[in-house]
Amino acid sequence: MGVVMAIDDYYLTFDKLTDFAGGTNFVLLAIFTLGISGQHHARQIVCSVFLAVWAARLSGFLLFRILKTGTDSRFDDKRDKFFAFLGFWIFQMVWVWTVSLPVTVLNSPNITQFPQPDFGTGRDIAGVIFFGIGFLMESIADIQKFRFREANKDRKAICGGGLFSWTRHPNYFGEILVQFGIYMTAVSPAAYDGYVTGQPRVALNTTIVGAFFLTFLLMFVSGLNLQERPAAKKRYDNFLNWQQYHGYLERTSILIPFPPQIYVHLPVFLKRTLFLEFPIYVFDPEVHSEDAIERRRVQGERRDAGDRLEGDVSRSP
Repeated sequence: MGVVMAIDDYYLTFDKLTDFAGGTNFVLLAIFTLGISGQHHARQIVCSVFLAVWAARLSGFLLFRILKTGTDSRFDDKRDKFFAFLGFWIFQMVWVWTVSLPVTVLNSPNITQFPQPDFGTGRDIAGVIFFGIGFLMESIADIQKFRFREANKDRKAICGGGLFSWTRHPNYFGEILVQFGIYMTAVSPAAYDGYVTGQPRVALNTTIVGAFFLTFLLMFVSGLNLQERPAAKKRYDNFLNWQQYHGYLERTSILIPFPPQIYVHLPVFLKRTLFLEFPIYVFDPEVHSEDAIERRRVQGERRDAGDRLEGDVSRSP
């Protein structure tokens, strides 16, 4: 399905299918693996429904948003490069397969052949709580951000209300909670003695790679790294309310929700470590602004010119 969607999207220049197709793949995978599992324990049904509901809401929201905006700027540099565009879709398939691992492995006949503890274990409850909080947080954050953008066409405006007053990326944090919640529930049969054993138990435990993979993507591939420093640089270079935005950065946690009244007074060391605001996200005007880049370029040209002059003098008779 992913390859068909990629070809169709490329030739039709149809941005509206992109994220919608990614989300529906999660739904189809959850339904398909549950259908062929041979058993339908309550835990399988809950985890499959969780994955499908999360993906359906996300893809539905992204489809609604792209219908309102009309295009997806992520593909502006890929539309005329088929293999680059196809590469994105292949990566999306890997994303779907990896993040779905807790559900697909739980639904595997290699797992369902074993007895399972009744639904309601401590891990089940913790997983449901994680999922519930994460799902609500991601959904509310998406709505708040969308309404903010609809009501504030001025590029100087700062989305710093609601959940965004406690974390700069509440939707990302919610999405991470959702995936760890699904994993915690799915892994229950392997967490207690007398149920899933051997290699199937190892396989079920290892599916935590799905939640970690999603976290890695959001932090280092397609999330924070593409938004934090570039957004700050854009505001600074274009005089888009930089001072007020800088204040927002200082008092608001980058990912983990935390009271802004306390966060603003925390030592920089804690912000850069415990609260995950790593140096790769931080914008320093003296280093990253266009003025700073231009100064370094001019200094480099002068240095090169001086070196060439010195070389000419040393070679002269």
